[in-house]
Amino acid sequence: MSQIKALYLDKASVYPDDLDFSSLNQVASWQWFDNANIGDIHSSLEQAEVIVTNKVKINSEALNICKNLKLICVAATGVNNVDIDMATSMGVNVCNVKAYATASVAQHVFSLILSLNRHIFSYHKSAVNGDWSHSEFFCSFGPPISDLEKKVMGIIGYGELGQAVAKIAKSFGMKVLIAKRDKNDHREGRVALPGLLSVADVVSLHCPLTDENYHMIDSNELALMKLDAILINTARGGLINEQALRIMLEEKKIYAGLDVLEEEPPTMNNVLTNYQADNLLLTPHVAWASRESRQRLINEIAKNILAYQQGEPRNII
Repeated sequence: MSQIKALYLDKASVYPDDLDFSSLNQVASWQWFDNANIGDIHSSLEQAEVIVTNKVKINSEALNICKNLKLICVAATGVNNVDIDMATSMGVNVCNVKAYATASVAQHVFSLILSLNRHIFSYHKSAVNGDWSHSEFFCSFGPPISDLEKKVMGIIGYGELGQAVAKIAKSFGMKVLIAKRDKNDHREGRVALPGLLSVADVVSLHCPLTDENYHMIDSNELALMKLDAILINTARGGLINEQALRIMLEEKKIYAGLDVLEEEPPTMNNVLTNYQADNLLLTPHVAWASRESRQRLINEIAKNILAYQQGEPRNII
Protein backbone atom coordinates (compact mmCIF):
# COMPACT_ATOMS: atom_id res chain seq x y z
CA MET A 1 0.00 0.00 0.00
CA SER A 2 1.52 3.30 -1.09
CA GLN A 3 1.77 5.87 1.66
CA ILE A 4 -0.46 8.90 1.47
CA LYS A 5 0.74 12.45 2.06
CA ALA A 6 -0.23 13.72 5.49
CA LEU A 7 0.26 16.80 7.63
CA TYR A 8 0.31 16.95 11.42
CA LEU A 9 -0.40 20.63 12.10
CA ASP A 10 0.29 20.90 15.83
CA LYS A 11 2.39 17.97 16.98
CA ALA A 12 3.78 19.97 19.91
CA SER A 13 0.28 20.15 21.45
CA VAL A 14 0.48 16.47 22.47
CA TYR A 15 3.84 16.93 24.23
CA PRO A 16 5.51 14.42 21.88
CA ASP A 17 8.91 13.83 23.50
CA ASP A 18 7.83 10.71 25.42
CA LEU A 19 5.56 9.29 22.69
CA ASP A 20 6.06 6.63 20.00
CA PHE A 21 4.89 7.80 16.56
CA SER A 22 5.68 4.56 14.73
CA SER A 23 1.99 3.75 14.28
CA LEU A 24 1.51 6.97 12.32
CA ASN A 25 4.67 6.50 10.29
CA GLN A 26 3.37 3.13 9.14
CA VAL A 27 0.23 4.57 7.54
CA ALA A 28 1.39 7.82 5.87
CA SER A 29 4.29 9.96 4.73
CA TRP A 30 4.34 12.90 7.14
CA GLN A 31 5.20 16.55 7.20
CA TRP A 32 5.32 17.62 10.84
CA PHE A 33 4.61 21.06 12.27
CA ASP A 34 4.90 21.99 15.92
CA ASN A 35 2.13 24.59 15.58
CA ALA A 36 1.37 25.53 11.99
CA ASN A 37 0.18 28.90 10.74
CA ILE A 38 -2.24 28.11 7.92
CA GLY A 39 -1.17 31.20 6.01
CA ASP A 40 2.42 29.94 5.81
CA ILE A 41 1.85 26.40 4.49
CA HIS A 42 -0.25 26.79 1.32
CA SER A 43 1.90 24.39 -0.71
CA SER A 44 1.70 21.68 1.94
CA LEU A 45 -2.07 22.06 2.24
CA GLU A 46 -2.51 21.79 -1.51
CA GLN A 47 -0.74 18.43 -1.59
CA ALA A 48 -2.06 16.86 1.60
CA GLU A 49 -4.51 13.97 1.46
CA VAL A 50 -4.76 13.71 5.25
CA ILE A 51 -4.55 16.45 7.88
CA VAL A 52 -4.23 15.87 11.61
CA THR A 53 -5.05 18.80 13.89
CA ASN A 54 -5.67 19.25 17.57
CA LYS A 55 -6.48 22.96 17.87
CA VAL A 56 -5.34 24.54 14.57
CA LYS A 57 -8.52 25.71 12.83
CA ILE A 58 -9.50 24.07 9.56
CA ASN A 59 -11.95 26.73 8.43
CA SER A 60 -13.22 27.73 4.98
CA GLU A 61 -10.00 29.62 4.26
CA ALA A 62 -7.90 26.54 4.91
CA LEU A 63 -10.27 24.16 3.11
CA ASN A 64 -10.27 26.35 -0.01
CA ILE A 65 -6.52 25.79 -0.28
CA CYS A 66 -6.80 21.99 -0.04
CA LYS A 67 -6.93 20.36 -3.48
CA ASN A 68 -6.34 16.69 -2.65
CA LEU A 69 -7.70 16.45 0.89
CA LYS A 70 -9.64 13.29 1.71
CA LEU A 71 -9.55 13.03 5.51
CA ILE A 72 -9.26 15.34 8.52
CA CYS A 73 -8.31 13.61 11.76
CA VAL A 74 -9.00 15.70 14.86
CA ALA A 75 -6.57 14.75 17.62
CA ALA A 76 -9.31 15.17 20.23
CA THR A 77 -12.96 14.36 20.80
CA GLY A 78 -14.35 17.85 20.15
CA VAL A 79 -14.33 18.98 16.52
CA ASN A 80 -15.35 22.63 16.84
CA ASN A 81 -12.08 23.70 15.20
CA VAL A 82 -13.19 22.20 11.85
CA ASP A 83 -15.81 23.56 9.44
CA ILE A 84 -17.67 20.26 9.25
CA ASP A 85 -20.34 21.45 6.81
CA MET A 86 -17.85 22.72 4.25
CA ALA A 87 -15.63 19.67 4.62
CA THR A 88 -18.62 17.41 4.04
CA SER A 89 -19.70 19.41 0.99
CA MET A 90 -16.20 18.88 -0.43
CA GLY A 91 -16.37 15.12 0.17
CA VAL A 92 -13.79 15.31 2.95
CA ASN A 93 -14.35 12.96 5.87
CA VAL A 94 -13.78 14.25 9.40
CA CYS A 95 -13.06 11.85 12.26
CA ASN A 96 -12.23 12.24 15.93
CA VAL A 97 -10.94 10.10 18.80
CA LYS A 98 -13.23 9.12 21.64
CA ALA A 99 -12.58 7.80 25.13
CA TYR A 100 -8.79 7.95 24.89
CA ALA A 101 -8.36 9.96 28.12
CA THR A 102 -11.14 8.58 30.31
CA ALA A 103 -8.86 7.13 32.99
CA SER A 104 -6.61 10.19 33.01
CA VAL A 105 -9.47 12.68 33.41
CA ALA A 106 -11.29 10.66 36.05
CA GLN A 107 -8.12 10.28 38.09
CA HIS A 108 -7.39 14.00 37.75
CA VAL A 109 -10.90 14.80 39.01
CA PHE A 110 -10.18 12.90 42.21
CA SER A 111 -6.70 14.37 42.49
CA LEU A 112 -8.38 17.77 42.66
CA ILE A 113 -11.12 16.61 45.01
CA LEU A 114 -8.75 14.93 47.44
CA SER A 115 -6.25 17.78 47.36
CA LEU A 116 -9.00 20.21 48.33
CA ASN A 117 -10.89 17.94 50.73
CA ARG A 118 -7.73 16.97 52.59
CA HIS A 119 -6.12 20.44 52.32
CA ILE A 120 -3.00 18.75 50.97
CA PHE A 121 -1.13 21.91 50.02
CA SER A 122 -1.91 23.65 53.28
CA TYR A 123 -0.62 20.66 55.25
CA HIS A 124 2.46 20.35 53.07
CA LYS A 125 3.21 24.00 53.80
CA SER A 126 2.75 23.31 57.51
CA ALA A 127 5.15 20.37 57.34
CA VAL A 128 7.99 22.34 55.72
CA ASN A 129 7.60 25.84 57.20
CA GLY A 130 8.31 24.87 60.81
CA ASP A 131 4.75 24.48 62.12
CA TRP A 132 5.15 20.73 62.51
CA SER A 133 8.60 21.05 64.09
CA HIS A 134 7.18 23.40 66.74
CA SER A 135 4.09 21.33 67.49
CA GLU A 136 3.53 20.07 71.04
CA PHE A 137 2.29 16.79 69.62
CA PHE A 138 3.31 14.23 67.02
CA CYS A 139 1.04 15.90 64.45
CA SER A 140 0.25 19.48 63.50
CA PHE A 141 -3.37 20.36 62.96
CA GLY A 142 -4.63 22.98 60.52
CA PRO A 143 -7.85 23.18 58.45
CA PRO A 144 -10.37 20.45 59.32
CA ILE A 145 -10.18 17.28 57.21
CA SER A 146 -13.21 15.20 56.24
CA ASP A 147 -13.82 11.86 54.53
CA LEU A 148 -15.53 11.38 51.17
CA GLU A 149 -17.43 8.38 52.47
CA LYS A 150 -21.19 9.11 52.69
CA LYS A 151 -20.72 12.47 50.94
CA VAL A 152 -22.87 13.28 47.90
CA MET A 153 -21.25 13.52 44.47
CA GLY A 154 -23.31 15.46 41.92
CA ILE A 155 -22.39 14.79 38.29
CA ILE A 156 -23.44 17.10 35.47
CA GLY A 157 -23.00 15.27 32.17
CA TYR A 158 -23.21 11.49 32.33
CA GLY A 159 -21.34 10.28 29.28
CA GLU A 160 -18.10 8.29 29.23
CA LEU A 161 -16.31 10.61 31.66
CA GLY A 162 -19.22 11.21 34.00
CA GLN A 163 -19.77 7.48 34.34
CA ALA A 164 -16.08 6.86 35.05
CA VAL A 165 -16.10 9.51 37.78
CA ALA A 166 -19.29 8.03 39.26
CA LYS A 167 -17.64 4.61 39.46
CA ILE A 168 -14.70 6.00 41.43
CA ALA A 169 -17.02 8.03 43.66
CA LYS A 170 -18.94 4.91 44.58
CA SER A 171 -15.68 3.15 45.45
CA PHE A 172 -15.12 5.91 48.03
CA GLY A 173 -18.54 5.19 49.47
CA MET A 174 -20.11 8.34 48.04
CA LYS A 175 -23.73 8.68 46.98
CA VAL A 176 -23.96 9.70 43.32
CA LEU A 177 -26.59 12.05 41.90
CA ILE A 178 -26.91 12.70 38.15
CA ALA A 179 -28.26 15.99 36.83
CA LYS A 180 -31.11 16.13 34.37
CA ARG A 181 -30.09 17.39 30.95
CA ASP A 182 -33.01 19.85 30.90
CA LYS A 183 -36.56 20.23 32.16
CA ASN A 184 -37.78 17.70 29.59
CA ASP A 185 -35.45 14.99 30.89
CA HIS A 186 -37.69 12.52 32.72
CA ARG A 187 -35.25 9.63 32.98
CA GLU A 188 -35.44 7.72 36.23
CA GLY A 189 -32.81 8.65 38.77
CA ARG A 190 -32.02 12.06 37.28
CA VAL A 191 -32.22 15.16 39.50
CA ALA A 192 -33.00 18.72 38.48
CA LEU A 193 -29.90 20.91 38.59
CA PRO A 194 -31.06 23.20 41.44
CA GLY A 195 -31.84 20.20 43.63
CA LEU A 196 -28.51 18.58 42.86
CA LEU A 197 -26.53 21.73 43.62
CA SER A 198 -28.28 22.23 46.93
CA VAL A 199 -27.41 18.80 48.34
CA ALA A 200 -24.11 17.83 46.70
CA ASP A 201 -20.87 17.96 48.67
CA VAL A 202 -18.93 17.69 45.40
CA VAL A 203 -20.16 18.84 41.96
CA SER A 204 -18.23 17.69 38.88
CA LEU A 205 -18.87 18.96 35.36
CA HIS A 206 -18.56 16.57 32.40
CA CYS A 207 -20.77 18.08 29.70
CA PRO A 208 -19.80 19.66 26.37
CA LEU A 209 -20.06 23.44 26.04
CA THR A 210 -23.05 24.58 23.96
CA ASP A 211 -24.89 27.84 23.40
CA GLU A 212 -27.57 26.57 25.76
CA ASN A 213 -25.31 25.75 28.72
CA TYR A 214 -22.82 28.61 28.51
CA HIS A 215 -22.32 29.89 32.10
CA MET A 216 -24.69 27.23 33.38
CA ILE A 217 -22.94 27.67 36.74
CA ASP A 218 -23.54 31.36 37.49
CA SER A 219 -24.27 33.43 40.58
CA ASN A 220 -27.67 31.86 41.23
CA GLU A 221 -26.35 28.31 40.88
CA LEU A 222 -23.30 28.98 43.05
CA ALA A 223 -25.55 30.45 45.74
CA LEU A 224 -27.42 27.13 45.90
CA MET A 225 -24.31 25.15 46.77
CA LYS A 226 -23.65 23.95 50.30
CA LEU A 227 -21.11 25.73 52.47
CA ASP A 228 -17.68 24.18 51.84
CA ALA A 229 -18.90 22.22 48.81
CA ILE A 230 -16.33 21.48 46.11
CA LEU A 231 -16.88 22.45 42.45
CA ILE A 232 -14.79 20.56 39.88
CA ASN A 233 -14.51 21.42 36.20
CA THR A 234 -12.41 19.33 33.82
CA ALA A 235 -14.82 19.88 30.90
CA ARG A 236 -14.95 23.37 29.38
CA GLY A 237 -14.24 26.69 31.07
CA GLY A 238 -17.26 28.46 29.60
CA LEU A 239 -19.60 26.33 31.70
CA ILE A 240 -18.77 28.53 34.71
CA ASN A 241 -19.04 32.31 35.09
CA GLU A 242 -15.53 32.98 36.38
CA GLN A 243 -16.33 36.38 37.86
CA ALA A 244 -19.23 34.91 39.84
CA LEU A 245 -17.02 32.08 41.04
CA ARG A 246 -14.32 34.52 42.14
CA ILE A 247 -16.85 36.36 44.31
CA MET A 248 -18.02 33.12 45.91
CA LEU A 249 -14.43 32.03 46.56
CA GLU A 250 -13.58 35.37 48.16
CA GLU A 251 -16.51 34.91 50.51
CA LYS A 252 -15.04 31.49 51.44
CA LYS A 253 -18.33 29.80 50.65
CA ILE A 254 -17.04 26.95 48.47
CA TYR A 255 -13.93 25.27 47.09
CA ALA A 256 -13.12 24.87 43.40
CA GLY A 257 -10.74 22.69 41.42
CA LEU A 258 -10.49 23.69 37.77
CA ASP A 259 -8.48 22.26 34.89
CA VAL A 260 -10.10 24.55 32.30
CA LEU A 261 -10.80 28.26 31.91
CA GLU A 262 -12.98 30.15 29.47
CA GLU A 263 -9.98 31.62 27.65
CA GLU A 264 -6.98 29.33 27.14
CA PRO A 265 -4.25 30.15 27.63
CA PRO A 266 -5.61 32.74 30.10
CA THR A 267 -4.57 36.36 30.09
CA MET A 268 -2.29 37.54 32.87
CA ASN A 269 -5.20 39.41 34.49
CA ASN A 270 -7.62 36.48 34.57
CA VAL A 271 -9.82 36.75 37.67
CA LEU A 272 -9.05 33.19 38.77
CA THR A 273 -5.34 32.87 38.00
CA ASN A 274 -4.89 36.05 40.04
CA TYR A 275 -6.77 34.64 43.02
CA GLN A 276 -4.41 33.30 45.67
CA ALA A 277 -6.11 31.27 48.38
CA ASP A 278 -6.34 27.67 49.52
CA ASN A 279 -9.93 27.20 48.36
CA LEU A 280 -9.00 27.31 44.65
CA LEU A 281 -6.80 24.79 42.86
CA LEU A 282 -5.99 25.36 39.17
CA THR A 283 -4.23 23.08 36.70
CA PRO A 284 -3.47 24.15 33.09
CA HIS A 285 -5.78 21.87 31.03
CA VAL A 286 -3.77 18.71 31.64
CA ALA A 287 -6.42 16.35 33.02
CA TRP A 288 -6.38 14.49 29.69
CA ALA A 289 -2.62 14.43 29.32
CA SER A 290 -1.23 11.31 30.97
CA ARG A 291 1.44 9.64 28.85
CA GLU A 292 -0.83 6.63 28.39
CA SER A 293 -3.70 8.80 27.13
CA ARG A 294 -1.51 10.74 24.71
CA GLN A 295 -0.05 7.53 23.30
CA ARG A 296 -3.53 6.07 22.95
CA LEU A 297 -4.56 9.21 21.07
CA ILE A 298 -1.70 8.81 18.55
CA ASN A 299 -2.45 5.13 18.04
CA GLU A 300 -6.17 5.80 17.53
CA ILE A 301 -5.41 8.45 14.90
CA ALA A 302 -3.30 5.88 13.06
CA LYS A 303 -6.20 3.41 13.23
CA ASN A 304 -8.55 6.06 11.81
CA ILE A 305 -6.22 6.67 8.86
CA LEU A 306 -5.69 2.96 8.21
CA ALA A 307 -9.42 2.25 8.37
CA TYR A 308 -10.06 5.02 5.84
CA GLN A 309 -7.39 3.61 3.50
CA GLN A 310 -9.05 0.21 3.72
CA GLY A 311 -12.45 1.64 2.78
CA GLU A 312 -13.91 1.16 6.25
CA PRO A 313 -13.78 4.64 7.83
CA ARG A 314 -14.26 4.82 11.59
CA ASN A 315 -15.17 7.60 14.07
CA ILE A 316 -16.58 9.71 11.24
CA ILE A 317 -18.39 12.84 12.41
